Amino acid sequence: MSHFLLVTLHLLCAMIFVGTVFFEIFILDDLRSSLSRDEMRKVAIEVGRRLRRLMPFVLAILYSAGIAMAWGYRDVLARPFESSFATMLSLKILLAISVFFHFIVAVTLGARGRLRAKALRYIHGSVLIHVLSIVILAKAMFAFAS
Repeated sequence: MSHFLLVTLHLLCAMIFVGTVFFEIFILDDLRSSLSRDEMRKVAIEVGRRLRRLMPFVLAILYSAGIAMAWGYRDVLARPFESSFATMLSLKILLAISVFFHFIVAVTLGARGRLRAKALRYIHGSVLIHVLSIVILAKAMFAFAS
């Protein structure tokens, strides 16, 4: 698969994922103040149902493309502190792994009926910080790489 196609798929899926996190934090949570508890529950259930169908495919493509691109940098990643590029790429990968584990925790808690609003807000906030850091690192890797 061409590098251009990998980058394009990776970026499109990253946009969907980051947009979803943004939507859940800044749009959906804000609706709580203007909807009744029952209405909000219905909205949350429906949004959650749709996301559970979509996100596994988005994440599979996002991470598969990311792994394929990282494979091309395996020599650089073998020495993560040798250059700023290698360090930033390594940090970006560690953050991406952490995001994946956040997703696994959320899915596991949800499947067990133990995903509460407080935990979900924490996970969403943490994931938002992670993905914003990943985006900044992605740009910085090429702007400040040495």
